[in-house]
Order: sequence, then C-alpha cells, then structure tokens
Amino acid sequence: MAIDPVCHMVVNEQTAPAKSEYKGNTYYFCAKGCKIAFDKDPEKYLKNEPKI
Repeated sequence: MAIDPVCHMVVNEQTAPAKSEYKGNTYYFCAKGCKIAFDKDPEKYLKNEPKI
C-alpha cells in the first residue's frame, strides 16, 4: 500500500488510477486530479509526506 502524497489516502499500488515517477521514486494516486496537482509542483506535496 502507498499513501497518495496529495490527499493522503491509502492507495493500492496494483489498482491505483494514476502514478508518477519523480526523482527515482514512484508515487501512486487515488485519482487523476491528485496526479495532475502533484505533477505541477511535486516538492509542495513531498515536504510533509506522511509515511506508512
């Protein structure tokens, strides 16, 4: 399981509707809207990234 860095929902990597690669890491999203927001400014969402 992963945490969507935008909305902080728990996301299953196998069924996530969207994903992005950034600095060698893969991020999974609950919806395409979260991916779009992340792709515009990844650092904004990674500053306080929660951990599972």
